[in-house]
Parts: sequence; structure tokens; C-alpha cells
Amino acid sequence: MMETRGQARTALITGASSGIGLELTRRMLSEGWEIIALIRSGFPEDDALIRESLGTKRLRVYKADLTDFGSLRHALEQIKAGEERIDLLFNNAGGSFAELGFSKQGRELHYELQTVVPYIVFRELKEQLRRGSLKTVVNTSTNAFKFVKRFDPDTLERPASFKKLFGPYAASKLALSLWTREGASLAAAEGIRLLSVDPGGNNTLRSGNQSGLPFYLRPLMKLFFPHPSRGASRLYEAAVDTRAELSGAFLTNGRVTELQFTGQGRKVLDKVNAIYEREFLAAPQA
Repeated sequence: MMETRGQARTALITGASSGIGLELTRRMLSEGWEIIALIRSGFPEDDALIRESLGTKRLRVYKADLTDFGSLRHALEQIKAGEERIDLLFNNAGGSFAELGFSKQGRELHYELQTVVPYIVFRELKEQLRRGSLKTVVNTSTNAFKFVKRFDPDTLERPASFKKLFGPYAASKLALSLWTREGASLAAAEGIRLLSVDPGGNNTLRSGNQSGLPFYLRPLMKLFFPHPSRGASRLYEAAVDTRAELSGAFLTNGRVTELQFTGQGRKVLDKVNAIYEREFLAAPQA
């Protein structure tokens, strides 16, 4: 078992019960990590490793609707009360939705889940991260935003139009990578590294789920995209790569990749920080 000062290393993974998050959970459990899962829906019941790890408490589950601030705050308070330290934080929960939708707080769902919530989770769990060893936050991003031609942080909360994958999904992931880059120096002053990582194309299609993919990409994903364990490996390898120059970087296939619209990074960071301080901290627990 992987040990740090006599303790197993611990990672928190949001969205740990399906897709890339599930494969990341399986891999890290098999390598001796302890996993804190912050999830909305349960794990597959037929998975022997998951079942055993739940029984031994090497896998500990906290449930929340991440887009409901009351529910999220309740779960984060439970984590802070029950978990002393976190070595790695994977802000992995997300997905591409099939239509325009809004959170309980009134913001577009992709933006709330994939830009705002990762910032809240990071801010709330900073003390646990500072007590950990690797002190690293990995935000799951995408290279789909390379097709974004215009980017306006003021339209992220309530976009005027919707396009599958290349609309609010891509814009929210770009905003995530921008605040990661912008906030890295402040986090580094507290000993914490922030990264955003593109896990690449992965076959994460699930039967019965409405897809946020354009119709022409669904068969391509099914036929040609790799198993989500590939994306999980990219996230994990980025997390344990301790090169100092990676702080704040956006990584694609292990390489630092330049972002577009970096001049908007400060505005994005200010917006998510304002939501955290003015709304989340004032939200009653569910």
C-alpha cells in the first residue's frame, strides 16, 4: 500500500461513480490509495473492488447534488468533519447536456457544475489539501474549446443560445481552465498546485442517457474513442507529475498547451470567487 507518514495517500474525486471518474477510482484503489467520493448517484453494485473498498472504508462516499448549493455545502461540511487530509483533489464531475438548463441558483448548468463548483470545492477543502502531501488540484477540462470563436464571461450564467458540445459545455470548460491558470499563483503561495487537464476523447456513452453530443459524433465515439480508463490515466499522470512549472498549466496528452482568451482569466476568477463568497457561504445547508 502507498504510504505517506504512516498513512495511505488519499484522493477526493467528484463524479467518481461513472465514466472517467469511476475508472480513476478503480485504478487508484488498486494502487493502494484511499478514495473520498463526492457523488450524486451510487457506484455499480457488481464491482468487487468497489464493494470490498466500501466495506474496508478505503472508499468513503459523500452524496450531494453538486449544482444545489445547500446540498453541496452539507456534503462539504461532512467531508471537513470526517477527513483530516487530502493529497489529491480531482474536480471531475461534469458532462455535456442535451439542452439548455439552469441550476437551483439560476445559472446555466454547465457553467455551475464545471466552472463554479470546482472553485467552491477547492476553496472549501484548502485546509485538507494543505495537510496532504501532493497538495494538487486537477480540474478535468477539454480541448473542445479550441473551436470557441468568441468568449464573453458575462454570458456564461445565462447564454443567449445553445449548441451541443461546442456551446456552453466548451465555454464552461474554457472558463475552468482560465480560472485555474489565473488562480495558480495565489494557490502556490499556500503550497497548493492547480492544473487543468484534457482527458482526451473517451467513450463515456451510457444507455438510456440523453446525450449532449452532436448526433454525428455519437457513432464515432462508440466505434473509435478509447475506454474511459485512458482519460483516467491522463488525469492521474498529470496529478503525480511534480514539475513546478506545471502550476496553472492546461495539459493535453501530457503537454502544456496554450489557452485562448487568457486576457479574460481575471474576470472569470473574480466572478467565481464572488459567487463563492456572496452566495455559497451564505447558503443554508440542505
